[in-house]
Amino acid sequence: MAKRMFLMLVVAAAVIGSLGYFKMRQVQAAVKSHAFTPPPEAITTIVTKQEIWPSTLNIVGTMNAIHGVTVSADLPGTVDQIKFDSGKWVQEGEVLVQLDTRQERAQLAAMKAQQDLAKINYDRMQQLVNEGVISRQDYDKAIADQRQTEANTAEIKATIDRKTIRAPFSGVLGIRQVNLGQYLAAGNPIVSLQSLDPIYVNFSVPQQIVGRMQAGRNVRITSDSLPGTVFSGRVNALDSVVDQATRNVQVQATMANPGGKLHPGMFVQVEVGVGEQRTVLPLPASAISYAPFGDSVFVVSDLKSPTGETYRGVRQQFVKVEGSRGDQVGVISGLKPGDEVVTSGVFKLRNGAAVAVNNKIQPGNNPAPKPEDN
Repeated sequence: MAKRMFLMLVVAAAVIGSLGYFKMRQVQAAVKSHAFTPPPEAITTIVTKQEIWPSTLNIVGTMNAIHGVTVSADLPGTVDQIKFDSGKWVQEGEVLVQLDTRQERAQLAAMKAQQDLAKINYDRMQQLVNEGVISRQDYDKAIADQRQTEANTAEIKATIDRKTIRAPFSGVLGIRQVNLGQYLAAGNPIVSLQSLDPIYVNFSVPQQIVGRMQAGRNVRITSDSLPGTVFSGRVNALDSVVDQATRNVQVQATMANPGGKLHPGMFVQVEVGVGEQRTVLPLPASAISYAPFGDSVFVVSDLKSPTGETYRGVRQQFVKVEGSRGDQVGVISGLKPGDEVVTSGVFKLRNGAAVAVNNKIQPGNNPAPKPEDN
């Protein structure tokens, strides 16, 4: 009896085990058949091509006038005449403001009378000393009196001339800062005067490239306020010291400024050559993933899944970039011509991710974009 019961238990256990194993295989097959596969990410790509780029540095510069001053009063006085209009071009030596000189002119008339009297006395004394009528001491005093009156007359004339304020050089005037009848103390501003053609541009370069920044190098100037206009000039001077705070060196270039389109104080973009031409693979700036541990791009290629299936995916590739031009960044190592590189959608990718390429709309890749294209 016990033996029969044991046999029945063994048979029952075998049946239950077989059913459990069969059910487990069914569940595994169902899970495998319904495994989630993430959809491929939509991206745009570009096939890399070699280009020759000049070795240039793009920096921000500031325009400065070769001659620029604020014309001011040399001596105190009241404004008697204003002979200029704001914003007008003036020639060197042109009268801008005349201060009141009535008192000085009256003093000049009195001094001229004294000068005439001193001249008459001197002529008389010269004749008398020759005849031996007067002493040599009286004659010397007459000479001194004549010279004193001449000096006083010259001093008053100089004062009158200094109250006639003239343009120290040719240029464009700013906005008038004085009015008729206004009393001006010495040094009070009257109007700014700037010489605009030619004009300076000042910019700073890192100390590492100072050795390649000799006088005579060509520079190109562009400004957002003057789209489509390019100005050319030459480096004429480098500062003799390095700024201790920034480790940069100040550079100055001179250029023609026809029509006075560039104004002192304007910010401009400066492009200056700093070496020989180099071979690069230009990519849109959106293709580069910048990170502290290195810059990288994603390269599209045929990859294999764990099951051995081939699919279009990406691999992360570290690159070295150097220089930029418009929308483009120059890659000098890490890629080879013909590589297909992701240009948009980089932020959502990972190494080995599946992708779907759609190049109907591409990111900006213009070496010289217009403002409306930016």
